[in-house]
Amino acid sequence: MSRMLDVSDDVRAEIGDEEADRLLAGENAPGNYDCTSCRTPGDSGKEATSTVLFVGDETAVLAFAHATCIPSQVVPVAEEQLQGAVRSITASQDGSAGDGSPEQAVLGVTSGLVLIEGELQPALVVEPTSAVARPGADAGDEFLPLLIEQGFQPVADLKAMPASLPGWSVLLAAGQLHAVLQPGAAGGTPVAWWQAHRPLQVTDSWRSAANKSQKVLVLAAPVGSIGQQPREDLLRSALDKAAAEGQLVAATLPLAGT
Repeated sequence: MSRMLDVSDDVRAEIGDEEADRLLAGENAPGNYDCTSCRTPGDSGKEATSTVLFVGDETAVLAFAHATCIPSQVVPVAEEQLQGAVRSITASQDGSAGDGSPEQAVLGVTSGLVLIEGELQPALVVEPTSAVARPGADAGDEFLPLLIEQGFQPVADLKAMPASLPGWSVLLAAGQLHAVLQPGAAGGTPVAWWQAHRPLQVTDSWRSAANKSQKVLVLAAPVGSIGQQPREDLLRSALDKAAAEGQLVAATLPLAGT
């Protein structure tokens, strides 16, 4: 049975004409799949479906997505992130975040450019919608202490970039934000710390800055510290206020994808 698949020229060049033709003929393509972008079910026999090839230095993994979510394309991913990234964005049931992480919290994530040391840095601001209790505890907001335990640094001001956080990364594909990845338990395969239910579109300027620096500034604050700011100057003011009040932590994460 033929499938409603789109195989882009870039994907075809990577997998070869023979494999591409088999996919289009339905020989190697799944009927039902979990969209690698929005994580909801899809059916390549009934709806337009994109082939998405994640490529590392030595590994390549073919995934499928609703054509309305993401076009067929090749997505470069660092080899050490590939397995964890693919497992995260396809919502594998195998992955679980490390002990002490706030993975169950509802995290709001917004993107913006933050001026540091004369350079506009691509930033993600993370703020929960409610207090984050320590696992096993009944009350209390432990969001910042939990992140500090994982390597995030308290920020008193935004005058310098924070240190890099080993094993963490920000996954971007086709200009859309998919996930923030953290190391797996006991240093295992990375898993999603935060996962977009639907990928978040970033601005061209944000994407350009991220691709140029290959790193993203991630800032986190407790619920009610930042809020939804309509402009980047207002976002910066809210961040500066949170930092001055000791309510901001940060880390520099490498960019995975494009």
